[in-house]
Amino acid sequence: MDKQRDFVLRTIEERGVKFVRLWFTDVVGTLKSVAIAPAEVEGAFTEGIGFDGSAIEGLSRTFESDLLAYPDPTTFQTLPWRGDIDPTARMFCDITTPDGEPAVADPRNVLKRTLARAADAGFTFYTHPEIEFYLLKSSKYGPEGPQPVDSAGYFDNVPGGTAHDFRRRSVRMLEDLGISVEFSHHEAGPGQNEIDLRYADALTTADNIMTFRTVVKEVAIEQGVYATFMPKPFSDKPGSGMHTHLSLFEGDANAFYEPGAQYQLSKIGRQFIAGLLRHANEISAVTNQFVNSYKRLWGGDEAPSFICWGHNNRSALVRVPLYKPNKGQSARVEYRAIDSAANPYLAFSLLLAAGLKGIEEGYELPSEAEDDVWALTDSERRALGYRPLPASLDHAIEYMETSELVADTLGEHVFNYVLANKRAEWRDYRTQVTPFELHRNLEIL
Repeated sequence: MDKQRDFVLRTIEERGVKFVRLWFTDVVGTLKSVAIAPAEVEGAFTEGIGFDGSAIEGLSRTFESDLLAYPDPTTFQTLPWRGDIDPTARMFCDITTPDGEPAVADPRNVLKRTLARAADAGFTFYTHPEIEFYLLKSSKYGPEGPQPVDSAGYFDNVPGGTAHDFRRRSVRMLEDLGISVEFSHHEAGPGQNEIDLRYADALTTADNIMTFRTVVKEVAIEQGVYATFMPKPFSDKPGSGMHTHLSLFEGDANAFYEPGAQYQLSKIGRQFIAGLLRHANEISAVTNQFVNSYKRLWGGDEAPSFICWGHNNRSALVRVPLYKPNKGQSARVEYRAIDSAANPYLAFSLLLAAGLKGIEEGYELPSEAEDDVWALTDSERRALGYRPLPASLDHAIEYMETSELVADTLGEHVFNYVLANKRAEWRDYRTQVTPFELHRNLEIL
């Protein structure tokens, strides 16, 4: 760690960095930032930077508000969109109490705790997110709703189009930040895009997702458009998910890979999927944390609505991708419910905890879904045992309220705060009189 700190201090001096932004997130997943002068960085490493935690969503109670932010030197990067004018860098922070204890409500610490549990069982957790978002002409909208920047569709090539230039600029910027990109393309909705990050350990991926969102927003501003990670901005267009590929490694060996097994999927991999399926409803209020998230889950367009798994079945909640010969190290499972607006630290914590529970308890994996789950009738799905995901945020809250797994993983403070925050959102939503109701009922009732 001392070598990393020395590298940061040396790099700040060599590159003439004028400001260093210290980043962390609140419980909802909003990025927070405080800028310090280069002269303060060494002290921040040893003593932290104090702030009022009670002013940040869910981080502390008013009567225990003092918190310290300690920058993690391994996350140091200069911010490419700042250019050569007042060069600026960033580091993610770990949040502690004044006596040096990790803050129980720091989402990054929640993930670190869960990763430590996995490490005790001999596992390292890797994730690979496919992040979807919409590019709009503006954040403003009229009676016709938001206006996308184009009318292109899935994998469309639009020469000279906004999205094409946008993705190229974004990918270059991410690479400059040390974030490897695997794919980028236009998605199915007008103005909808997808950029897939290369797999990494879950903590690095969560940091990368927070950086990714900032990069996408910055590039959008630069190009005179607006980027949104809202799960379902259009009622008649696909929502924006964050399908995430998950794998466990034991040392250098992929724990999900077993040559000769069905789909080359090991017993550990099967138990991990069983854990994801059994606890899917309990974790939904975190993986799909907004009222709008459930418009995506139940709005069609390949979003999963029912709890089942399948081999290369894109209608299933959990998909086992097609096995590629001699690619055993890439064995993985894909969780398809999580959306682009989730707090990645908390969401990854719960996905890992659910999978570990399946391994620890030896859960049996149910039969796979071979058919298009959306094409089945309700009675056929019931007969096959495919339970629905929560239909709305209030249903998700009901499942989470009684979940020991979620309470144990998040810790009491975060668990209670998430529930309180989501209940408040549902109350606010429930009292709204929407344009749908007025259009449907005002003149006929």
